[in-house]
Amino acid sequence: MAGNSLNSVDPEIAGLITAEERRQADTVKLIASENYVSKAVLEATGTVLTNKYSEGYAGKRYYEGQQVIDQIETIAVERAKSLFGVNHANVQPYSGSPANLAIYLAFLNPGDTVLGMGLPFGGHLTHGWSVSATGKWFNSVRYGVRKETGRIDMDEVRALALEHRPKLIFCGGTAIPRTIDFPAFAEVAREVGAVLAADIAHIAGLVAGGAHPSPVGHADVISTTTHKTLRGPRGAMLMATSDEHATALNKAVFPGLQGGPHNHTTAAIAVALHEAAQPDFKAYAAQVVKNAQALADELAGRGFDLVSGGTDNHLILMDLTPKGIGGKPAAKALDRAGLETNYNTVPFDPRKPFDPSGIRIGTPSVTSRGMGEAEMRQIGAWIDEVVTAVAKGDAEDVIGRVHREVSDLTAQFPAPGLS
Repeated sequence: MAGNSLNSVDPEIAGLITAEERRQADTVKLIASENYVSKAVLEATGTVLTNKYSEGYAGKRYYEGQQVIDQIETIAVERAKSLFGVNHANVQPYSGSPANLAIYLAFLNPGDTVLGMGLPFGGHLTHGWSVSATGKWFNSVRYGVRKETGRIDMDEVRALALEHRPKLIFCGGTAIPRTIDFPAFAEVAREVGAVLAADIAHIAGLVAGGAHPSPVGHADVISTTTHKTLRGPRGAMLMATSDEHATALNKAVFPGLQGGPHNHTTAAIAVALHEAAQPDFKAYAAQVVKNAQALADELAGRGFDLVSGGTDNHLILMDLTPKGIGGKPAAKALDRAGLETNYNTVPFDPRKPFDPSGIRIGTPSVTSRGMGEAEMRQIGAWIDEVVTAVAKGDAEDVIGRVHREVSDLTAQFPAPGLS
């Protein structure tokens, strides 16, 4: 079978991959956690590096034949350190959740207290939510947002920290449309003697591109995925400034949680970090925010209820209750129209998580395609048309027309990395 192509070995899977490529090309992708990687990142991901097992770290492996792998991982580490301005970086975590689990293993014992943002308010499962291992194995205390503003309540954060004395505090999340105040979190963490972990998975590309303040100098440890706004492969990184924290994190990743790293992913991370260090990446990061704000303004002008009233970053969270429709039917209708979103809980949501009140949208993917504020205004108009039609119960004609118009738009903005 050596040398046989995917198409000849498994035409069924090859056909589905082609269909997915076509779908990604023809869709306005508005899921805030998704993006398009470059052809170079795709090429690095699909290489013979996947054949190599490399338990340990560069220069300290448990398998021979690491002459090339050590160089690749070292390059990725050095690029991460340079891009984010940290002293230490670990590029081995398989994804964001294992990276966050490594933080727990590095600094906590089972039953210790962790303070994190509640999932319904925009936090992540691994910040101590009840269905996650982090909520089952640790004493989880959760903060939220102010009901009247939709913004993180730092007074509540401090009060909870003083009451419960957590050993670990998480800031960052998955549905936070506003700038994260890293200095304020650091002040609370210092006051109670907690380790502060900044989860910048969603905003890492904005941080790297100078479009969001950096947690460096405030957070003790930083975790991030390498996809989303950073435009890399599906992987993760952990970063720190002190030797002590770096040593604890490294031991937690290996041998604490993982075996051999995914070397093909490490190479793709290195490529993505190289791309993120180029001048045009700063322009991309700035445009992501401009596009999100233009789209938010368009939607607000059309009567949509935006959590916190708008956005400072790449992400918009909308409560569709005033539109007379739930998030799930709206998201499914938008998908049929070629507008890909995800239904999402909103703060103080009275509905269940699998049928919530809101949808979450973001602008990384459309920005990577080269779209600008004019296209955001058109996308906002399409979202309004579809949601309004679905709420009235007569949407199929509107969905069909919008899908055709979406296809016309995507044809003008080829997606990076796709044929």
